[in-house]
Amino acid sequence: MVLVLFVITAVTSSAVGVVYNMTKDPIEKADQLKTQNALSEVLPKFDNQPNDEKIEKDVDGMKLNVYTARLDGKVVGYAVETFSKNGFNGHIRLIVGFKTDGSIHNISVLSQNETPGLGAKISEKGSKFVAQFSGKNPDSFKLFVKKDGGDVDAITASTITSRAFTEAVNLAYKIFNEIDKEEADNE
Repeated sequence: MVLVLFVITAVTSSAVGVVYNMTKDPIEKADQLKTQNALSEVLPKFDNQPNDEKIEKDVDGMKLNVYTARLDGKVVGYAVETFSKNGFNGHIRLIVGFKTDGSIHNISVLSQNETPGLGAKISEKGSKFVAQFSGKNPDSFKLFVKKDGGDVDAITASTITSRAFTEAVNLAYKIFNEIDKEEADNE
């Protein structure tokens, strides 16, 4: 009986390992393509390969990427991968595009597990919630939901998701400021 159970466990775990190895590369390629598409969406017009100028930042044990966009050799913006662990159903990952003046160009959701029809509205095309950030500069636009004294209109019945989203955007802005300061110090 023990031998049969051992053989079944060995075969099953081997099968899981084989499936993992078969799907690992396609999943990574899909993630890279999703990031490339998000970069095109969140950054001002650029003519370089932002992926070639990627900088890694370590935040809370996670590696976050910052991408530099250039047009005719001049920096036109940065895209910052960011996250919040405080979504209603866990992690929310975003990529936030900033112009050089610090204003938000656009935001794209890389991954989320929020409730369909409620918090998941953050990843819908044409989301009014996400659109309210475009063109805003966090220096003057308080990146907190209105319930918390900020300027952000929360998604109805999804305050937790809205708070997590704004937390992630705040983190991205903090990273943007670090990168911007480093750039200024290097000039």
